[in-house]
Amino acid sequence: MSGLFSGLKVLDVASFIAAPAAATVLADFGADVIKIEPPGAGDPWRSAYVQPGMPESDRNYCWTVDSRNKRSLALDLKNPEGRRILGRLVAGADIFITNYPLQVRRRLGIAAEQLLPGNERLIYASFTAYGEEGLEADKPGFDTTAWWARSGLMDQLRVDGATPPAKSLPGMGDHPTAMTLFAAIVTALYRREKTGKGGHVGSSLLANGVWSNAVYVQAALAGARFTPRPPRSALQSPLNNHYCCGDGRWLMLTVSLAQQDKVWPEFCVTIGHPELAADPRFVDGEARGAHAPALVAILDRAFAREDGAVWQGLLQRIGVACARVAEIRDVPDDPQMQANGVFAPMAEGGERVVMSPFWIEDEDKAEPRPAPALGQHTDPILREAGFAQSEIETLRAKGAVA
Repeated sequence: MSGLFSGLKVLDVASFIAAPAAATVLADFGADVIKIEPPGAGDPWRSAYVQPGMPESDRNYCWTVDSRNKRSLALDLKNPEGRRILGRLVAGADIFITNYPLQVRRRLGIAAEQLLPGNERLIYASFTAYGEEGLEADKPGFDTTAWWARSGLMDQLRVDGATPPAKSLPGMGDHPTAMTLFAAIVTALYRREKTGKGGHVGSSLLANGVWSNAVYVQAALAGARFTPRPPRSALQSPLNNHYCCGDGRWLMLTVSLAQQDKVWPEFCVTIGHPELAADPRFVDGEARGAHAPALVAILDRAFAREDGAVWQGLLQRIGVACARVAEIRDVPDDPQMQANGVFAPMAEGGERVVMSPFWIEDEDKAEPRPAPALGQHTDPILREAGFAQSEIETLRAKGAVA
């Protein structure tokens, strides 16, 4: 495999999304990622797409997006022979990624202090729900709990103060968090280039949830006073609001406070209400905020006259940042996303896949290959590690591999 990370060997000893997705990004740029899974069911994320409430499909979209370009080794780490195999793989690896609970790692012999002495160039990437210190270091967690609920995001992102909080979408916190773990790994690779030594890096859902909510959390640290979110009809900045258009689709406007007075007269003409520019209730930002319910009511009626796409085009021509609120069915055919490589076709079958969200000039990403079946590459991976075929058959008979 060619690419920027060609020659890097990565052991993905993790489950679900955040930690494995960091390995996926490494694979996008050419790393050889070996997905190590327990025999039987493998990583539980394999079966997530058939769980109740998930979008129905005969294609395993969960596994495709987070395990493309990986090879699968079905290895029983509870088996002493399985741990012996892992030890040999670790000796030749560059990066080891895990999100196993800390106590489980120590019991299986894969904690950082157990693996790093055997390979001084190894980068041990540790991922947890709540961090590695404190009373909750060993507590299980998902992005719904540690990232979304615990960080204050779930509470603050209500429609208004009276609305119950909403549940997050699958992977909503995991995927951006994976980029943080990827950043830690790449930073450690840079240090290794300078010093020759690897080391222990890590991140957590909790820390990333707070980072995602950093503006409001910093406000809390500064002792700021918070008030419940008002209903949209009473938002203090009507030009930072969303409006239902004639086709029933919503349009989101975002005009900075510094630009609102400048754009206001032309905005009024564009929406068919030039008289509003001279209305004393709306003459400047302070006045518009003071009379927000009245202005929002006028804008509601104005935007209801045309479809969302029409309004988006008209407002963008005068420099107003706006976007139709996309329904999920709109996203795959978004021409701007297609033009910028947000999706790429799989090497086999033509199905498109969501790609990692950055590019590097003059560096191509690997063509996406299908995510592996459980244990699909067990034999070739073991042969590469120096095991003879007869040894592999013996290991299989002992239940160490499948």
